[in-house]
Amino acid sequence: MEGIEMKKKIASADLFNRSIAFKDNRRLQKLVLAVVLFLAIYIILVIFSMPARFELSVGRPSTQTIFAPRDVIDEHTTSLLREQAAQMVPEAYDYDPLILDRALNELTRFFDKAIGIQANNELERPDQLESLQLLIPEEMPLSTISALLTDSATMRGLQGRLNTSVSEIFESGIREGEEDLIRRRLNQEIALYPFSADLKRIAEVVVKPLVEQNMTFNAQVTEDNRDQARRQIEPVRILRGTLIVSEGEPVTEQQLFLLEDLGLIRGQRADYAGYIGLFLLLAIIFIVVVIYMSIFVSEVYKSPKLLLLMGLVFVITLLLAAATTYFSGYLIPVATGAILITVIFGYKPALMINMVMALMVGLITGGDYTFVLIALFGGLVSIYAVTRLSQRSDLARAGFYVALTNAAIIVSSHLFLGNMSLEIDSLRNFSYDLVAGIGNGIFSSVVAIGLLPFLESLFNVTTAITLLELSSPNHPLLREMLMKAPGTYYHSMMVSNLAETAAERVNANSLLARVGAYYHDIGKLKRPFFFSENQLSGENPHTRLSPNLSALIIGSHPKDGIELGQRHRLPEVILDIALQHHGTSMISFFYQQALENNTHNDVVAENFRYDGPKPQSKEAAIIMLADAIEAGVRSLSDATGNKVEQMIRKMIREKLEDGQLEQCELTLSDIEKIAQAFIYIMSGIYHSRIEYPEKDLRAEIERSRALQ
Repeated sequence: MEGIEMKKKIASADLFNRSIAFKDNRRLQKLVLAVVLFLAIYIILVIFSMPARFELSVGRPSTQTIFAPRDVIDEHTTSLLREQAAQMVPEAYDYDPLILDRALNELTRFFDKAIGIQANNELERPDQLESLQLLIPEEMPLSTISALLTDSATMRGLQGRLNTSVSEIFESGIREGEEDLIRRRLNQEIALYPFSADLKRIAEVVVKPLVEQNMTFNAQVTEDNRDQARRQIEPVRILRGTLIVSEGEPVTEQQLFLLEDLGLIRGQRADYAGYIGLFLLLAIIFIVVVIYMSIFVSEVYKSPKLLLLMGLVFVITLLLAAATTYFSGYLIPVATGAILITVIFGYKPALMINMVMALMVGLITGGDYTFVLIALFGGLVSIYAVTRLSQRSDLARAGFYVALTNAAIIVSSHLFLGNMSLEIDSLRNFSYDLVAGIGNGIFSSVVAIGLLPFLESLFNVTTAITLLELSSPNHPLLREMLMKAPGTYYHSMMVSNLAETAAERVNANSLLARVGAYYHDIGKLKRPFFFSENQLSGENPHTRLSPNLSALIIGSHPKDGIELGQRHRLPEVILDIALQHHGTSMISFFYQQALENNTHNDVVAENFRYDGPKPQSKEAAIIMLADAIEAGVRSLSDATGNKVEQMIRKMIREKLEDGQLEQCELTLSDIEKIAQAFIYIMSGIYHSRIEYPEKDLRAEIERSRALQ
């Protein structure tokens, strides 16, 4: 029993150690997260983008009603129509004009010789008949041949008739195997000549050997012409949602071919090829997104928690997209994910995720480019609308912008595709699409507004919305500061103005800088009267304390601020600013006092420094500088413009030399821009004023009233 208990303890300890190792290993956490997200997205796409497949065969009833899940080309019907068009194209032949020329020359030679024999008076009639017999291709009775001994005018008339008939028939073309047909046609025409039967018989015999093929089949030209005819036939497109076959209806061959084109027949090659192709496509998308995130959004890429949040937003948006597809592709709320990611993480990751989401919409909708455009541009517009978020109503305004963009895309796409007309069906379809597109924008913003508080609370992230709520003067901490430590409240407001302006100059988060400045000194609420700005009565409690104790009290207010902020559930970024806004700076006043009071030179300088840490972000560093400068300039007895600038530059230089800015991301160029911003604001506050004598002051007031 003891051995079993020991094994259980060892197994439990091993499991505990593994869990601890997993919590500490961010790379392993991100790998597991990537695998889980990949599988989740892959399964969603398989379910919603890969169509269901059926076992159907020609002649058997369909087991259910099937609609086209996407637009597709009806390859079978298109092929039949193209082949029909090709068969309508006549065969191409090459015409040989030499055949006609040769036939006409033979006729001319025959008639010239026949007329020459007839005109030769030296020949006796028997000799003439014998000579004429030699001209004729076939042996004929002498009584028939004697018809050629007629006058030359008749002979030339017959020649002319034959030339005309031969020319017309030969020019129409004689193809292979048509020779007998052409001879019969010639005989039919000769039979109508106004000559004696013997002459027409001789003409038939003379023409007969002249008939030969003068048209040669050109296979290349024929095929080219037929290919052109095929290309002129537009593909038969089956639109998404078209009824293919009804339940119980016998499946025809054409319907089966169409279902194969759609990949809806079980056992087709698309069964596994489609899954593999989708897997590879999704893998490529994941790799591109990971590379982009690691380069351009490294702060998110390094945090498994933030990656999980981004992945969750993506999956939620994808599920919404898949669900709304059943109503209309124009209703797919890609803008929801774009708004949430922009508000939580900024515009850089939102741009990439929006592009990926548009690709997913293309997969889910079967590649309909109009829906892809709606997803892409609607998301881009929503990103633009909430990039500079200043109030919660901006989220609703983003939905309005998305609705307008969707409406414009729908109108333009209908015009481009020629789907706009005054027919009832066309107007009805257009109205449905337009309502869905506008509803998309409203739906996207409503869902984003509803999900945002839950995501903020669940993942403990701070968004612009949270910061805007914290900036309200009615926040309990700010109201308490105003009542218990009014000097600190005024100081914080001044620091916030300085920090916000400086943050804008260096492209830091100006809203975070402003709100962080509001709460950076909340730790002073624990002992408000130990800080000079709150000593309204003039009594200073530090006069009764040792420098060491005074330094301890002053130096503890950053940590006191953390405790107070945690009780009021302030975000971590605000608490970090409260903890870091002094860094490890020296509490100089009490350190100097300790040196003056101590005669043994045993004062430890480290006891007079804040505990830190040093500022880790641009915003914390800016607030450190603004806090020091506001207090320093306020302490000047004669705060003229030149002295203000000297004080600002001196204090910034001291922070630099003390190493307080070495762990933040500020460059020397940034620090100069911050200094210029501080000088501009503080010089405006402490500029010298003209002192009017009482008489002149009254005259100036009266003159102002008269001008009004």
